[in-house]
Amino acid sequence: MIEIKDLHKSFDDNEVLKGVDLVIPKGKTTVVIGRSGCGKSVLLKHIIGIMKPDRGEIFIEGRDIVKMKQKEIYKLRAKFGFLFQGSALFDSLAVDENIGLALKENSNMTLDEIEKVVEEKLELVGLPGAQKMKPADLSGGMKKRVSLARSLATNPEYVLYDEPTTGLDPVMADAIDDLITDLAEKLKVTSIVVTHDIFSVYDVADMVALMHEGKIYFHGTPKELVETKDKIIRNFLYRTDKRL
Repeated sequence: MIEIKDLHKSFDDNEVLKGVDLVIPKGKTTVVIGRSGCGKSVLLKHIIGIMKPDRGEIFIEGRDIVKMKQKEIYKLRAKFGFLFQGSALFDSLAVDENIGLALKENSNMTLDEIEKVVEEKLELVGLPGAQKMKPADLSGGMKKRVSLARSLATNPEYVLYDEPTTGLDPVMADAIDDLITDLAEKLKVTSIVVTHDIFSVYDVADMVALMHEGKIYFHGTPKELVETKDKIIRNFLYRTDKRL
């Protein structure tokens, strides 16, 4: 379980997180939604220790990472996979080199063992045989899949997704959502999906948290979100899904 308590973060005079409280249950997929610039990605970066809060606590498996030394954070971070918004692949490296980089740098695995992991993860994300392709040869959806394969290479317990469907057409966005759901069921990982795409909530969420004015304004199931009469929530949902 991940538990966030009274998290605050400012950048100069801009207070982005204003006391975030959130519990992320183990083995479930929690989707964090909200307007662009509301602090969703900032929250995600705090969870893996890339950013330090001005104040507050982040408990992962009962330990407050805010109080950890950098060496301890690096060790804990090995339990996380992170899918960046822009995929963040190294253009000069082939697909297999991108996926296997963390294993090559941080494990004692042989090259043959790493190649076996790469093959396995590419199968998992639906890109068998893509090992020798370069990022320049990949479509946007394929880059997302390769980036996801890379995040899964170390067999993480937690997978964090930063805007996984941004920049994709609706068909490919649905395919990525289906992949997130499939991986959550197969691997039993704890997933956190940050997005402004309300359709991802319907497709992948066990729980959903809505950020508003630097805090968690709503936390519940997708059904509870859709059925609420709260004006702020209804206004956000209507702007993103005219069917409501």
